[in-house]
Amino acid sequence: MSAMDLETQHQVDGPSGSSPTGSDSVTIKDNRTGQSYELPVVDGTIRAIDLRQIKAGSGDFGLMSYDPAYTNTVECRSAITYVDGDAGILQYRGIPIEQLCERSTYLEVAYLLIYGRLPTETELELWVDEITHHTFVHENVKTFMQGFRYDGHPMGILLASVGALSTFYPGGKDIDDERERRLAAVRLIAKMPTLAAYAYRHMRGLPYIYPDNRLSYLGNFLSMLFKVGEPTYEPDPRLQRALDVLFILHADHEQNCSTAAVRGVGSSGVDPYSALAAGIAALYGPLHGGANEAVLKMLQRIGTSDNIPSFLERVKNKEERLMGFGHRVYKNYDPRARIIKKHVDEVLEITGSENPLLQVAVELEKRALADEYFTGRKLYPNVDFYSGLIYEAMGIPAEMFTVIFAIARTSGWVAQWLEMINDDEQKIARPRQIYTGPRDQDYVPIEQRS
Repeated sequence: MSAMDLETQHQVDGPSGSSPTGSDSVTIKDNRTGQSYELPVVDGTIRAIDLRQIKAGSGDFGLMSYDPAYTNTVECRSAITYVDGDAGILQYRGIPIEQLCERSTYLEVAYLLIYGRLPTETELELWVDEITHHTFVHENVKTFMQGFRYDGHPMGILLASVGALSTFYPGGKDIDDERERRLAAVRLIAKMPTLAAYAYRHMRGLPYIYPDNRLSYLGNFLSMLFKVGEPTYEPDPRLQRALDVLFILHADHEQNCSTAAVRGVGSSGVDPYSALAAGIAALYGPLHGGANEAVLKMLQRIGTSDNIPSFLERVKNKEERLMGFGHRVYKNYDPRARIIKKHVDEVLEITGSENPLLQVAVELEKRALADEYFTGRKLYPNVDFYSGLIYEAMGIPAEMFTVIFAIARTSGWVAQWLEMINDDEQKIARPRQIYTGPRDQDYVPIEQRS
């Protein structure tokens, strides 16, 4: 018999914040004591703190839940992004991602995420103008970047540079000031492409290019990346649009590792520049932001379509990993992957690239989705499977893939940070632990240690 029986009486997902009725509860019987407890269910959850009333004795601290990697723990209420992994649905503020990619722009989506609604025409013009005129960074930032080694990874440079912004804008520490919060949001979205482009130019040993305010948000980014000797740089509008779609797809994805990092660090009351630097640090990890680079390396290892059957067999034998397939949330085809796939051929046509890896990718997807081994394990292509091919076709090196991801995700991080700041239920993050080490040990003098 288990130590605890859990009987679900009834569960109804009511509106956020609704009080449970008598039937919206679970009854837990503690077999250690024979006592039963009724815990309210709201929005399909019980409050973890409610478990603390379940005690084996008067000196007992109370029951806690153990959830490594937060696989079944809700950390916040959020009205920003909705994901239904089983159905393959992604919505920003309730609007399907498919509609936004077809009809919107990244800066309009950024406004939507931050303010909770689509802007009017006048609001959008003012928003774009404000972002455009905050793209320049202090000259000392250039000096700061020049201190990195010539081969420093651009993601590490971006991480340090964004954290350094807190020293340039000390007013950001006043997180209770609505004006300072808004200024920080604008600055971060505006300056992130500039910092990213500077990191790229540093890696290439090229002079830094100042922002060009006559260009669009993404046209300006491409200019700062690729301008060399020409008086003016005119980015291809079709490439800008493809990049715009990629940015929209990456703008937010609810409580992923980097967003949880922004919220967790931000819960200490630190300035938003430092909080977002924490998000960049999390995104730096190969299990999070580096996945599309790993996909590209995998396709290069496979080489040709003829090698796919043997590669998939090695995957089944745990000798290889199928990168770009599967997702912690999605148990269906990632809706972002469907949208990106439509733009791969167009970008290759624009750039004149004939990437043999695209054929490998298409055939790999086809064979994997025809194999019950992979579909039975809910392994479908995710957003990273095709995005690297688009970046590579644009001439962007693999080291920059995660940096571009960070630019796009900035609007989501800012929106999540602002939501957390205004959430009365949020406190400084402080998880519990299960201690597994020794106890009541005596100090041993150094001469007596073996």
